[in-house]
Amino acid sequence: MLWRARGEEGGVECYLCSHHCRIAIGGYGVCGMRENRGGKLWTHAYGELIAAHVDPIEKKPLYHFLPGTASFSVAAMGCNFKCSFCQNWQISQASARDGSSAEGFRMRPKDVVETALEHHCRSISYTYTEPTIFFEYAYDISRLARLAGLANIFVTNGFMTTEALEVIAPCLDAANVDLKSFREDFYGKVCRGRLMPVLESIRFMKKLGIWIEITTLVIPGANDSEEELTNIARFIAEVDRDIPWHVSRFHPDYRMMGAGATPLDSLRNALAAGRKAGLRYVYLGNVVGEAAETLCPGCGNPVIRRRGFWLERNDLREAQCPRCGRRIAGVFRERPVSQAPEGQRAKATGSR
Repeated sequence: MLWRARGEEGGVECYLCSHHCRIAIGGYGVCGMRENRGGKLWTHAYGELIAAHVDPIEKKPLYHFLPGTASFSVAAMGCNFKCSFCQNWQISQASARDGSSAEGFRMRPKDVVETALEHHCRSISYTYTEPTIFFEYAYDISRLARLAGLANIFVTNGFMTTEALEVIAPCLDAANVDLKSFREDFYGKVCRGRLMPVLESIRFMKKLGIWIEITTLVIPGANDSEEELTNIARFIAEVDRDIPWHVSRFHPDYRMMGAGATPLDSLRNALAAGRKAGLRYVYLGNVVGEAAETLCPGCGNPVIRRRGFWLERNDLREAQCPRCGRRIAGVFRERPVSQAPEGQRAKATGSR
């Protein structure tokens, strides 16, 4: 899907993601999973999972989308970024081009949906690697999931094209987007990508009615300045002040083993920056017992309490604060299976 012929030499252009790779016959895209075979673009990321787990939806992290439910989390190999701090690099950086020996297992789209239902999940999350890279597989699963009454979630770097989002939007209910920095040089040097397409994706997801939450991994000395955190918070607020922002603690991994864990003060600075920018829901991630509650923006009442990735208590009444009646932004009601026609999306509440 999402490619076109380019020139008379059998070249193709892939417009699945914002790299817009131009690929000669026998070549691969940046992701290493899409190959030009005889002038046609083929994917190596269909029908084989490299990871599958039942997770609490809070682990995605999604705090305002069906809280307290389980999500069947699946991934195929590959990524279009090369982040030096990737926590799942063993599978995200594996590729068909490099002849990776990472072992997966075959699962047809209907098998994925049936497994999710067997484990009493309420959604399927396309996560761990980059779901854009296994787009065709995710698309086929998501259509069947929608018919079965399951929600679909992308945990993504946001580097897909608007064309890709338009294709998946009728079946995509929610997304957590990694906004890794607010500087082009960071994206270029650390991720081998670009910032502007990510910002465009966030804006476009909002326009399409997809529920969005945003995560920023705060890395000491890399993206933790007050100016940068403030700029991220202001951007999110410009899109929608109801978008939850998860500010996560960095732990050394992959090619950044020499960096230390994020000081708590840096995370608290980000928390303050988010609130100063007018964001109504800001959370600290990878930190037990700090800023995990959902507070009513009207009266400050903790309406949802969490411990780690687990829901402890949900006091919402029809998505409203029981104390003052303020509506809390999010998707809190599950869609009955019998009322799940293809193309119908759960409604997200909230305002700018």
